Order: sequence, then structure tokens, then C-alpha cells
Amino acid sequence: MRFRLPRGRRRVLWLAVVVVVAAGGAGAWLVLRPSSAAPAAQAMTAAVTSGPQRQTVSATGTVKPAKQADLSFAVSGAVTAVLVAEGDTVTAGQVLATVDDELLRAEVDAAQSNLDAADARRDDDTAAGASATQLSADDAAVVSARSRLTSAQDSLGQARLRATIAGTVAAVDLAVGDRVSGGDNGSAPSGDSSTPTDQSGSGSTTAQFTVVSTNRFIVEASVASGDVERVKAGLAADVTPVDATEPVPGTVTTVGLVAQVDDSGVATFPVTIDVTGERDNLYAGSSATVTIVVEERPGVLTVPSQALHSEGGQTYVYKIVGGERVRTDVEIGTAYGPQTEVVSGLAEGDEVEIDGFVRAPGAGNQDNQNGGGQGPKMFPGGGGGGQGPGGGMAPGGGK
Repeated sequence: MRFRLPRGRRRVLWLAVVVVVAAGGAGAWLVLRPSSAAPAAQAMTAAVTSGPQRQTVSATGTVKPAKQADLSFAVSGAVTAVLVAEGDTVTAGQVLATVDDELLRAEVDAAQSNLDAADARRDDDTAAGASATQLSADDAAVVSARSRLTSAQDSLGQARLRATIAGTVAAVDLAVGDRVSGGDNGSAPSGDSSTPTDQSGSGSTTAQFTVVSTNRFIVEASVASGDVERVKAGLAADVTPVDATEPVPGTVTTVGLVAQVDDSGVATFPVTIDVTGERDNLYAGSSATVTIVVEERPGVLTVPSQALHSEGGQTYVYKIVGGERVRTDVEIGTAYGPQTEVVSGLAEGDEVEIDGFVRAPGAGNQDNQNGGGQGPKMFPGGGGGGQGPGGGMAPGGGK
């Protein structure tokens, strides 16, 4: 005997089967449908452009005054006056300090008396008809006495220490009542920006006054040994001080011939850059980066380097012609960062395809909502150069 369900229960059972089948089909569709999270590759285009291009060498250095005079008394004596202070502006020739000149004046008077006596003796011998030998000796005595007088007068003048350049007093290491000890080493200093030298004759390397040029600067930088051959005096440079946003122009003035080796054994060469014009936004002692222009060319035809492909030794791009991508062989030249020179095969204004750009999932909707948002993201791809959009590659990559 077969068991039969009542009619009502059979209807409920068939309804359950239909629900199960429908649910299974929906689940299969959800599993097998194309994923909305997968980013769609979007080919980008860029124009071939023409304009100036340049190659540069980078260096780091320190900002220093264009001129620096380290001054000390060249004569001995007690300091009687200090006439300037740190921060004062001075002119070339201005008196900075004085020493007691009583002894120096006495030496001038004595030298003048000796010269007068030598002149009188020569006059007397000439009038008396002295021999030629005697007259020659008298002439020599006059010359010697005059030389001593000139030296004494120079020493008296050095009792007043004067600025050799116009600028700002950067340091004063002297006070009234101090005794200075000049000597043969007390010659007038040069006005270049060099390491302070001993000019007091006391064995100290500290100048009594330091005067620096106002608002005129140089940068003493170091260039890597691999780049120094391309750096020459007269090349233009951009100087960007630390924390500054805009560079200031400059010119390479000197390139050292002897390498400097740091603690890690890396060899660099000293290079000096003269900052153009007066600057009130530079500070001596601050660090700066320098970009030296070693080559600059006008009217260079370039294409984005990421548009380039290579196959079998031939470089090509995908040129957009009538909305279609057409493989076009090109000859390339120098690379300038993200741009590469095109020697032949393209013209200014041509549109080329750049592979390797995709938009992240949902980025399109969010961009529309936010009024643009971030641009498409780039994922450098490998793959064949002959593939469609999204099969991007680095410049000069494989097929």
C-alpha cells in the first residue's frame, strides 16, 4: 500500500522545493557574476609637447657672506677707544678702534730727525767737494732714513684700525683698556670669505673685529665626484635655503680640483656659488640645496616616458588617430625626468596613450560626489606592450 499525503500538504511541499531551487540559483548568480570590486583599466592620453628642457646636478652646502674681513691691530699698544658694536653697519675705511699712539708719534719724530740729519750731511759734503765714494754713502744714508720714516708713519696710521670692506660688524673681541700686541703677522686682511686667520701676532686665530658683507651671500657646496666633470664656472644655479619654498638664482664661480673625503670614504668636490643680487631672506650659516644647470636646450619635443614601449630593440608608442590607437615607431633621445625627448616619429600636439592607469573600486562615484576628489591611481604593470588599456608597463619595458 502506498502512502499518500493529503492534498493540502502536497501543495506546501512543492512550494518549499520551488523556494529552495530559486535560492540556489540566486546564490550561484552572486558567486559567478563579475565582481564589482575589480577595477576597470582606463587608458589615459597625453599630448606631445615642445619646450625648454635642462639637465641638472644637485649639491648641498652652507650659506656664507660673500665677503668677510677678519681685522686685528698690526701694532702694539693699549686700546683707547672701541667705536663700533656688533650689528653696526660700517663703510670701507671707517675707524673701528684706536690704540695709544704716543710711542708711535715719538718714533715718527725720531725718524724725521734722522732724515733731516742725513740730508744736511749730504749737502755739506757736496759743498765741500767730497769724493764720489763719500757722496754715494751720503745718498744711501738718506734713502735709509727716509725708509725708516715711512715705516714709522705707517705704524702711526695703524694705531687706528679701519674696516677694509663695507658691511655689518659681525663680531667684536676687544674692549677699552685691552693691550694688543701687533707684529709682523699684523698685515691687513683680505676681503674674501675665508677662514679667519691670525693677524694679531699673538698666536690666536680669533680676529678682534669681523665685518661681513650685508645682504650679499655665497654658498659653499659639495658636488659628487661623478658629477664634477659637468660643473663649470659660469653655469647658472638655483639655491634653495632650508625651510624656503622658492629658490634664488646664482652662478657657479669656482670648482675645486682637490676632492674632500668624508668619514664614510665618499669623495666630493668643493663648489662655490655666488647668489645673485642682494638678499634679505638668507642667513649666514644656514644649509641650502643647490641645483646647477649643466645643460639647457630650447624647443625640445618630449613625450611622457610612461607612454613608451619597446619590442625587439624598437621603441614605439600608441598614437591616438581618429579615436583609434595606432602603434607608431619613434626614435628617442635624452630623458628629462618624467619626459623623454622624441627625435622622430611624432609631432607637437599628437595624442599618445599612457598604459597602467586604473581607477580604484568606487572611486568614480566618490569623485562625482566630492566634486572631483583624487585623480586615477597608477599601477605600473608588466605585461605585453601590445595589450589593450590596462596592460601598462614601465618605460622601455618588455613587449
